[in-house]
Amino acid sequence: MKSNCQLSIVNYQLKKMKAVFIVFNQANTERVEYMLERLEIRGYTMWEQVFGQGTNDGEPRRGTHTWPELNSSLLTIIPDEKVDELLSKCKKLDNRNLEMGVRAFVWNVEKMM
Repeated sequence: MKSNCQLSIVNYQLKKMKAVFIVFNQANTERVEYMLERLEIRGYTMWEQVFGQGTNDGEPRRGTHTWPELNSSLLTIIPDEKVDELLSKCKKLDNRNLEMGVRAFVWNVEKMM
């Protein structure tokens, strides 16, 4: 007989899951949280005060006098079938104000517990 922990691992493996990492200007925090809520994505981990700079353009986000803005980021693990809709919503949010920048990255999740 399998323990509860083993059953949980088996249940997660039945679905193809993806890790989605989203980086966004802190000014968009409420919009990102609302987006997740509307898509019924409940589980995530968020990091506030993330430093960085875009690959091609965009100002640095350092939280300093010279570069005062900051990013936040979050990681969510979702079923494969929700990824395209989440990315579409992220793109829509990014298009609202290109200077603020929203980026999303997707990885396969091999195993979970």
